[in-house]
Amino acid sequence: MAKEPKAGATGRPITVNKRARHRFEVLDTLEAGISLLGSEVKSLRQGLVSLDEAYGRIEDGEVYLVGAHIQEYSHGNQLNHEPTRKRKLLLRGREIKRLVTRVTQQGFTLVPLSMYWTDRNLAKVELGLCRGRKTVDKREVLKRREARRDIGRDL
Repeated sequence: MAKEPKAGATGRPITVNKRARHRFEVLDTLEAGISLLGSEVKSLRQGLVSLDEAYGRIEDGEVYLVGAHIQEYSHGNQLNHEPTRKRKLLLRGREIKRLVTRVTQQGFTLVPLSMYWTDRNLAKVELGLCRGRKTVDKREVLKRREARRDIGRDL
């Protein structure tokens, strides 16, 4: 069951990381802006992005999105972007400090859950502060989901 991204009234989803909620237990979410190049924005408008292998990394007091694959723009020239480059995430200082303590001390992971457009046409990422699930936990979640589905069918 994919959760809709937290966006403005006209927030349009670009992509949703469906595997993230299966692999990880999401404890907290936050919204972050992304520093993008022009050709990356054009590729996002075409929906040519994948968050499957992406994660957030904190380096030198700044947060980066690593491993997100944004395809090269088809009409770009030699100034086209590198598809898997590190992208800076735009967060407030107090949010970064809170993330640093939780990620380093408590062993959580930053996982991008979705990417969407706001009502002001800004690209945003919904980051989840996550803890990895074990295989047994994944099976339990699937069983509960199937049970809910069966109850819904019977009603």
